[in-house]
Amino acid sequence: MAGVDGSPAALRAVRWAADTAAQHRVPLHLVHAAGYPDLYTGESVPPPARFTEDLRLQRWEFLHAAREVAAETSGVEIHTVFEPDPPIPSLIHTSRAARMIVLGSSGHSGLYGLLIGSTTLALVTHAHCPVVAVRGDATQVPERGDPRPVVVGIDGSPLSERAIGYAFDEACFRDVELVAVHTWSDADTAVFSEARRHFDWEPVRDTEERRLAERLAGWRERYPDVHVRRVLAKDRPRHELLDWSRRAQLVVVGSRGRGGFRGMLLGSTSQALVHNAECPVMIARPLPAQSA
Repeated sequence: MAGVDGSPAALRAVRWAADTAAQHRVPLHLVHAAGYPDLYTGESVPPPARFTEDLRLQRWEFLHAAREVAAETSGVEIHTVFEPDPPIPSLIHTSRAARMIVLGSSGHSGLYGLLIGSTTLALVTHAHCPVVAVRGDATQVPERGDPRPVVVGIDGSPLSERAIGYAFDEACFRDVELVAVHTWSDADTAVFSEARRHFDWEPVRDTEERRLAERLAGWRERYPDVHVRRVLAKDRPRHELLDWSRRAQLVVVGSRGRGGFRGMLLGSTSQALVHNAECPVMIARPLPAQSA
């Protein structure tokens, strides 16, 4: 499912979603949630019927333009959905039936804008399926045959485990390498640097490398054809993953990791990637029982 609002960022997201739907051989649903205003801003009277009708026609034009973009990808089955309700609750509700929801990470602002940053953030924190944020200023949208790898951030948390599954799945369908990135120190390496100079980090690295291999072992058995490259780094996860986003076609992470506070809906690493990654970012969402 892809959210549509007529912005260039949303159309880039539609193109990415169409390509992914074709690879997975599943239908693509293009959804536009209108959120018609009940009243004029600052007024106590409803807008005239002509205004509402013109608005409705414009919104259908958004869907028509998105369908034309999606149709450029051959073999994809396309459905258009027009929702009159506000975008955030509509998209969260429809995400219950989706394999993933794809959004532009920026869009219009003001009355006619739907997929602005706050909407994307609302979906990556509340959707019922994985959410892919396609950066509005990304220089290149991955196409079929793209040789760049899929990258997954692994930290040992339950959501990280879900991210691994999604990442293996995407790497398999795209027939590319999977890069599994694990950073074994969340602290800033500049802090306590004098003390660290006298500490032997190698045993810690060996332990983390073994743990990373254990995390991947079961998934490698399920996906024997996916080539996996393990990357271990003494760095903050956001730094390493942002660096990899320059060389990847997709980065996959959990919505929050082992360092988050209980109840935190979106971790700092996920936020950094949604705002700054140079490729699309998939955010793995918890199961309903895990959301509480």
